[in-house]
Amino acid sequence: MTLVFTTVMDEMSRGLVDEDEDAEAAPTDRAYWEKRATKGTVTLADDLLGIVRQFDPSLELKYNKFYIGLSRDGQPYNFVTFRPKKSHLNLDVKLPQTEEFDAKIEEAGIETLEYNKRWSTYRLRLTKEQVKSKVDLLRELMQLAYERRAS
Repeated sequence: MTLVFTTVMDEMSRGLVDEDEDAEAAPTDRAYWEKRATKGTVTLADDLLGIVRQFDPSLELKYNKFYIGLSRDGQPYNFVTFRPKKSHLNLDVKLPQTEEFDAKIEEAGIETLEYNKRWSTYRLRLTKEQVKSKVDLLRELMQLAYERRAS
């Protein structure tokens, strides 16, 4: 007697949109994030939204349980996500890992967390001063991620 195993169905991850489906089960709002982090670090998400709106004015913040994402016309549109903390904000930018991006980020002196291979995202740890002083680099990275998402 023998057993033959056959894979009938594999699970396939579709990216950041799947995270939204999990987060919708526990909707949150700005007050939740201001309590979980601080008003100052949540304001950094507003500042970064201002940069993103320079190339797509229709985007808005979407408050989820585990992160603050973006939405367009009420639908998730996450090419970047924000995770406010007590003293800083973690910015996730959905871009492929390249030496060029690594060099630009390192040259700017922005602290990076481990590159997330599962979601193909750069994870940047930003302070208020860096959001103000590194606007050009942040705009470039977010715009590239936006263009990749739109194509």
